[in-house]
Amino acid sequence: MGGEIKVLVVDDSAVVRQMLSAVLGREPGIRVIGTAPDPLFALERMRKEWPDVITLDVEMPRMDGVTFLKKIMAERPTPVVICSSLTQAGAETTMQALAAGAVSVIAKPTLGLKDFLRESSSDVVAAVRAAAASRVRNLAPRPAVRAAAENGGGAPAVHAMAKTTDSIVAIGTSTGGTQALEAVLTALPATAPGIVIVQHMPEKFTASFAERLNGLCEIDVFEAKDGQRVVPSRALIAPGGRHMLLKRSGAQYHVEVVDGPVVNRHRPSVDVLFRSVAKFAGGNALGVIMTGMGDDGARGLKEMHDAGARTIAQDEETCVVYGMPKEAVKLGAVDRILPLQHIAGAILK
Repeated sequence: MGGEIKVLVVDDSAVVRQMLSAVLGREPGIRVIGTAPDPLFALERMRKEWPDVITLDVEMPRMDGVTFLKKIMAERPTPVVICSSLTQAGAETTMQALAAGAVSVIAKPTLGLKDFLRESSSDVVAAVRAAAASRVRNLAPRPAVRAAAENGGGAPAVHAMAKTTDSIVAIGTSTGGTQALEAVLTALPATAPGIVIVQHMPEKFTASFAERLNGLCEIDVFEAKDGQRVVPSRALIAPGGRHMLLKRSGAQYHVEVVDGPVVNRHRPSVDVLFRSVAKFAGGNALGVIMTGMGDDGARGLKEMHDAGARTIAQDEETCVVYGMPKEAVKLGAVDRILPLQHIAGAILK
């Protein structure tokens, strides 16, 4: 998207409205066209000038954020970044908002204004820029099409590391990824291989995301815990705010959940996961990189590819933001480029 990004900030907290307006207002190419304490005020403001991106609290008086979001998506689909509190109730409502078509989620500021401007402003700006570049039509809920195991698909890549009985699927995604992951995971049968996932998301939200998917999928979906086994019919999602790595002990795989510096501006980082999969799984692995802004995961997927793993990128047409897959393709890290609806079937091949 070219030109100026017009942003409307909707939050019942005057302090949060001030913080977000201050952060976004000082960025070149971004203009805050207004703020609103609830959705009804926001609708009045939007009749005068429609924003390119809306930052939206989900817990507000007069009309809750999810109801407002659904109204916007039905009338005039617009990129929405959810600004949610780090509470269990806030996280659960945020999952509803993401399922209804929100682009991404940022944590509501809990710091003082100066601390927030210094420590968290880059996350807010990145989320808004990613939202402005997104294809909102690709956020529409998709019916799950159950994938069936298929024979064939060619001989697997050969790697010096000995083959094990377990295969590993590693998935990395960011903006638009919650909907993409739901589309893929709900299409997998209980016989699916073990899956490890990095979805860029703030801490506290990944547990609710995993819990929601677990209720929708035939496979088990968990927020990963340090030392947890990676086994067939189980998907482990890296906790927000921590890196996740794959490790191997004999023929068994498990995850290691660790603190550490941000990598490619993210923690968890897709590159951190993919590099560990390249090292410990090699040709036993399949790497999948899906919708997201930036290039996190591209170099790690290339390491997986070079280690003998098969690799897939989501195609541009079905991505919300064709950033991470595009960078992986440019590096020569990708064997196959597939639309979202074909990825589950490819995982089972």
